[in-house]
Formats: sequence, C-alpha cells, structure tokens
Amino acid sequence: MAAYAVCVRDGEILLARWVARDGTKRWTLPGGGMDHGEEPVATVVREVEEETGYLSQPTALLGVDSVLRTWTPRLGIPGSFQGLRLLYEARITGGALRNETGGSTDLAAWHPLDSVADLPRVELVDIGLDLWRERPPLGRSRLTGPANG
Repeated sequence: MAAYAVCVRDGEILLARWVARDGTKRWTLPGGGMDHGEEPVATVVREVEEETGYLSQPTALLGVDSVLRTWTPRLGIPGSFQGLRLLYEARITGGALRNETGGSTDLAAWHPLDSVADLPRVELVDIGLDLWRERPPLGRSRLTGPANG
C-alpha cells in the first residue's frame, strides 16, 4: 500500500527522481509506502516532505491504482507482487524545496506540465496527471490497463 501526491502549481508539477536498484533514474510522483498502522493521508504528507522538503495538505482523493508485477527470480520460481497506490491532489503549504538524502529519490523539482511527456518517468506520473485532469467518478485512470485491475 502506498500514497502519492499530485501537486500542480502555476502550470508545473512537483516530481521526485526515483533511483532504481540498477541505477536507472526516472521521475515519479512524490510518495511511497505506507508504514504499518499509518493513515494514508499521513503517509502522503510524510513522503512529500521526505522527498521534496515541502509541507503539503492533501485536498482530494483522486483515485486508486492497482499494479501487478511478476518476475522470475534467480532460482526460476515465478513470483508476483500487487501494489495498491492511492493518489491524492495536494497543495504545498510550507517548507522549502530540497533533495532527499539517503532515500529512494535523489532529486526534487518542478516541471512544466507541457514538458512531462519528454521526461524519463514511471507510468504513475501519467496516471496521476490523468486522474488530476479527468476526475473520473470511480477514481480509475483510463490509462490503467485491464491487467492492472
């Protein structure tokens, strides 16, 4: 279970650059895994501050995204993982932009909305922007394929 923020201000979106285990870097929404016993809104507020330095206030639940990942580990036994991602619209209420140190991201920045398509990014950025723009009644992005629930 994870919670992410879609923070749009003055035609720009706040993103954090995620560093994969193999060193690949791609932009993502600020957010991440929920701690045991933590409320989802508290998760997104904590994660935005950890990854960007900003204090935030969630203003709306945009939707829920379910993702299924499968893999074949070294021993050849297939495995799978299902993640449930809550996406919130949030506004920045304080703090100052800074990069995370010692975490899963290494850079935080505002990007013009019209430049997002040119960024190396995870699919969650597009899903979050789609939910933010379309506000679907069921909170499900049209970009979420049938395999993702």
